[in-house]
Amino acid sequence: MRAVVQRVKHSSVTVDNEIVGKINHGFMVLLGVEKGDTESDMTYIADKLLNLRIFEDEEEKMNLSIQDVKGEMLVVSQFTLLADCRKGRRPSFIEAARPDEANDLYMKLVEYCRGRVPVETGVFQADMQVDICNDGPVTVMLDSNKKF
Repeated sequence: MRAVVQRVKHSSVTVDNEIVGKINHGFMVLLGVEKGDTESDMTYIADKLLNLRIFEDEEEKMNLSIQDVKGEMLVVSQFTLLADCRKGRRPSFIEAARPDEANDLYMKLVEYCRGRVPVETGVFQADMQVDICNDGPVTVMLDSNKKF
């Protein structure tokens, strides 16, 4: 499972000209589910998201988590995070999980995090427009297989 995490001042996701998810201060999370991912991968990424200390404390050091700052999370499924661009010019997505498996783990991650912070989502498999006001900018990547 992969996640691109952006610390944001605000973020929203729109489908068919309607805002379906919107947050203020917190994380914009793009989430990709890989073939073979399990609930263990989901828990690893969710715990990282909830405890990642990339918000500044009173000394301007990145030392606070999203829970510490009472932030919000917008989680959007994005299978293209599993793109393999090493060969040729067209990305291969064969490592992305099938939609039913991906949606199951995506929703489990959302529910896991919702128990601790407010979470909004996009619409699985929809054509979405995502508005991101990156704060910092701060962007980190997580991978449950620790590929980076």
